[in-house]
Amino acid sequence: MLRRGLAVRLTQNYSSVVQSSHNTPSLPFKDGQRPDGWCQYHDRPSQEPIESTSVLLFPGQGSQFVGMAKNLIGVKGVKEMFETASSILRTNLLKTCLEGPAEKLKQNIHCQPAMYVTSLAAAKKLQVDSPELVEKCVAAAGYSVGEIAALVYAGAYTFEEGLHLIRVRAEAMQRACDLIPGGMLTVYLSHDSQLRTALSAAINYCKEELKLSVPIICQIACFLGPDCKVIAGNNEALDYIMEHAQQFRLGPLRRLDVAGAFHTPLMLPAVEPLKHALQRVGSARTPCIPVVSNVDAEPYGKGSTVSLRLIKQITRPLCWEQTLHALFSRPEGAPFPRAVEVGPGRQIGASLRMVNSKAFVRYESVLV
Repeated sequence: MLRRGLAVRLTQNYSSVVQSSHNTPSLPFKDGQRPDGWCQYHDRPSQEPIESTSVLLFPGQGSQFVGMAKNLIGVKGVKEMFETASSILRTNLLKTCLEGPAEKLKQNIHCQPAMYVTSLAAAKKLQVDSPELVEKCVAAAGYSVGEIAALVYAGAYTFEEGLHLIRVRAEAMQRACDLIPGGMLTVYLSHDSQLRTALSAAINYCKEELKLSVPIICQIACFLGPDCKVIAGNNEALDYIMEHAQQFRLGPLRRLDVAGAFHTPLMLPAVEPLKHALQRVGSARTPCIPVVSNVDAEPYGKGSTVSLRLIKQITRPLCWEQTLHALFSRPEGAPFPRAVEVGPGRQIGASLRMVNSKAFVRYESVLV
């Protein structure tokens, strides 16, 4: 009953912003027809030498920082993007990006739209500074909420449609976070780490010792690299992991600057609102370049498959390591495309370095 109520309220909000945005300009990014082949080394389109092509990577929550977008506002079209976003969201998004405060920028309802618009604004800057990287982009991917930015870049949704989805997603996830507070934790592992045992012990501690009356979750939320995972769950469970890290032979741990236990069943209340929003937007268009999904590390096909994966992504672990393998695995000695992080921070680059150090040699980021 709670989830249904959330869906109705957020869908009503969504309807109002759709009506208010009918006169906003469409802001296309990637034009053209999708190549027939997928971008793996063996069956990629052969029109361009692979070393002259690029793969664009869009970051997610946790990469935000106060002051982001200050290097973008002079780029043609970027101010209009932020103005469009502010009219739809009914808040001064650019001011939040530039001035914060950090605690406000951390909140889902501000962070997700801020990451989305700033990342696509960075794509605009890339188009101006290095047009060849946009023209010869053969694939894209996005981490968590960055996947919607990647889909918009590839033409599956318009800028405004993506923003509507982001708004509903962010509001619904914030409500889920308010219901059961949670967080996320990056964990580095060694050969003798006992992560699974630690997760089970944390859940048992919350049940037996703390006797929490809410659903208890502590699980892997993202496969970030071969020796690095992101775990998520109730705050009490994460506190237990941090206090007993040595006991379970866990390496360095870092609490992420996010507002909830994303990509776990604690986000179930956000599913129905997003589903309704996707229905209202309508079927996505087939991306004109392959966009690799976090859900299964496979490229999106026809537009009808987009909604299902975006819904699954809310409560399922991110296959980010596998996504990078799908984009950058190739035979020994084969050349790599340029890997460009399009958005705030360099966390995508750090994960690429863990997964494929040879691909990382050709990594660069857009200054935002």
